[in-house]
Amino acid sequence: MIISITDDFNLYKIANCGQCFRGVEIKDGVYRFITKENVIYLKEAENNPKTSHTTKLDISATKSEWEKIWMPYFDMERSYKDVRALIKDDSYLENAANLGQGIRILRQDAFEMLITFIISQRKSIPAIRTSVERISKLHGKKLKTDYETIYAFPTAEKLANAKDLESCGLGYRLPYILEASKDVKSGLLDLDKLYSYDDEELFNALKEVKGVGDKVSNCICLFAFNRTARAPVDVWIKRVIDDQYNGINPFPKYGENAGIMQQYMFYAAKNQ
Repeated sequence: MIISITDDFNLYKIANCGQCFRGVEIKDGVYRFITKENVIYLKEAENNPKTSHTTKLDISATKSEWEKIWMPYFDMERSYKDVRALIKDDSYLENAANLGQGIRILRQDAFEMLITFIISQRKSIPAIRTSVERISKLHGKKLKTDYETIYAFPTAEKLANAKDLESCGLGYRLPYILEASKDVKSGLLDLDKLYSYDDEELFNALKEVKGVGDKVSNCICLFAFNRTARAPVDVWIKRVIDDQYNGINPFPKYGENAGIMQQYMFYAAKNQ
C-alpha cells in the first residue's frame, strides 16, 4: 500500500536516533519495525519527488493496520514541523533540528523498553541491538514474513523464568533484567497502570525498579509512554549542555516538546 505523509518522516533517522534497537534497514532502503507481534516494512516509493513536501511510502500494512497500530506507533497525530518551528534564538538547536528533521518519537512497548534500556547502560548501540536480538531469538515468538523469519521481543512471563541469558552479553545487568521481568509477571510492577500516572509519578515509579536510574527512567518515559516532556541526559547530551549551553539545561523551556528537542541534539551530536 502506498501512503502519503506531509509531515517530517525519515526512515533512516527514526531507526538510528538511539530510541529504537529493532528498527533496521534490511535491504535496499526497506526498513523493518516491530512492536509486540506486529511487523511492518516500509520503503520510500520510487516516484517520491525529492522537491515535494510529501513523503510517499510503500508499506506492508493494510489500511486498518496502519491506522490502528502504526499511526500511533509513529506518533502521526503530532506535527513535528510545528515542533521545529518553536525553536527560537538557539542556533545550535536550530542546526540540530535541521540535521535531525524526519525523526519521530516512537510509542514502543513498555516492557520491551524497560528491559532494553536496562540493557543500554554503558553499551554501544550495536551492542544493545545484538543483546536484544539474542534475547528475542531465545525466548520470543517466531514471526514469519515475506522477507524473513524474526522473533518478537519476549513477554515478561518468558524472561522471568529464563535460565540461558548469559550468552546475550548482559553482564552485570542480568540480575536486574530477571528481577524486573519477575516484578512485571507478578503484577508488582503494573505497566498498564503506569499509563495513568503523571510524568513525575511515572518517572519515580520506574526508578523503583532495580537497575533504573534517572536516564533510563526518562528514556522509558519518552520512548514507551510518549512523555515528550522528558529529556534524558546521557554522556552525549551532557557534553552538549556543557559545550553549547555553559552547563545550563536548555530543555525546560520547551515544555512538552523537550524530549523531541533532546532527540534532535542526540542525533546531531552522534552524526556531526
